[in-house]
Amino acid sequence: MRILHTSDWHLGKRLDDFSRLEEQRAVLKEIREVADREEVDVVLVAGDLFDTFNPPTEAVELLYKTLKGLTNDGRRPVIAIAGNHDSPDRIESPDPLARECGIIFTGYPHSIVPPFALDSGLKVLRSDEGFVELALPGHNAPLRLLLTSYANEYRLKTYLGHENSEGEMRTLLQERWQQLADRYCDTNGVNLLVTHLFMVQKGGAFPEEPEDEKPILHVGGAQAVYTENIPAQVQYAALGHLHRMQRVGSAPCPVYYSGSPLSYSFSEANQEKYLLIIDAVPGETVTVKKVELTQPKPLSRKRAGGVEEALRWLSENQNALVELTLVTDTFLTATDRRRLNDAHPGIVSIIPEVTLAGQRTEYHTKQIDLSQKMEELFRDYFKHEKGQEPNEEIMQLFTELLAEEEVEA
Repeated sequence: MRILHTSDWHLGKRLDDFSRLEEQRAVLKEIREVADREEVDVVLVAGDLFDTFNPPTEAVELLYKTLKGLTNDGRRPVIAIAGNHDSPDRIESPDPLARECGIIFTGYPHSIVPPFALDSGLKVLRSDEGFVELALPGHNAPLRLLLTSYANEYRLKTYLGHENSEGEMRTLLQERWQQLADRYCDTNGVNLLVTHLFMVQKGGAFPEEPEDEKPILHVGGAQAVYTENIPAQVQYAALGHLHRMQRVGSAPCPVYYSGSPLSYSFSEANQEKYLLIIDAVPGETVTVKKVELTQPKPLSRKRAGGVEEALRWLSENQNALVELTLVTDTFLTATDRRRLNDAHPGIVSIIPEVTLAGQRTEYHTKQIDLSQKMEELFRDYFKHEKGQEPNEEIMQLFTELLAEEEVEA
């Protein structure tokens, strides 16, 4: 049985003012091509399908079209769970229609997949809260899935039936997973865990979350889950949330974050992006293969020592989205900024780094005199923020704004 593991599509996400929708279309098209080329039997999307609870219409349409294409006319089931960016109700709302296409959505940890069967041979054999067993076209062995969408402490307590319990959520979650595994997961089928939680090896270093990601450990009281909490019957754990592909552990089974298909912040600059292909046989150790994605547009951070150096680098890196830090000993003029933007279509931000450190130090030791005129206070503030005196054009603009305010008053 061959499984494709992906996650963290974040459809609808922008990078400052830059839409990523066309990039998302391209990379999701590549995911469909990989699924066909690798003759994948099952697709797992481990949460954060959207970037917000209320995604734009274009993002919703892109999700449904992509998942429908991945099902290969109902012969390849697609299982998608909610992440911490997703609205659980929105994720589950198209479920009755989605099941007719071979798509299974679960928004909550306690969601139950209703029984259904398709002409392709795809069929739900058994289901429970947080569990589904499927018969796949062309396979004698069933596929068993422990499905735990993102859940904060309140949702987990509701799911686990311990609303007043003070026990650790990871322990209660382990007990529930173990109950399901003991009930349904023997060695006659392929047994997987799909979840959107922060999982680490006990005693190991915590991997970094993306700088603009909602940190799970601080949103709603969810705790880190340990790899040792996974039942021994599970052959592979498909995780979502972290954007860099990484193996968390190998015991009791391979535990992987697939990572996001695109880099979504400059903290992910120069990251390679992957899909994971898992070959699984009942009762045996799975094999995991990385497939590098070719469509993501690189994100680059460049620190240039002046406008001319920046222009040369920009001309050689036209395909990247760029965060440009410009080291300068003078104010960045509107003309220079225009030259930079004209030289490259993907400059997300330009950060001037003024080198007049001595002036900053002098300012910090200076006592601010609030009895000064407004123009002088503004001059001091500008010097504090930019490390240099404002030029005459800026001072004239400030004076005009001040005059307009006085007229209105």
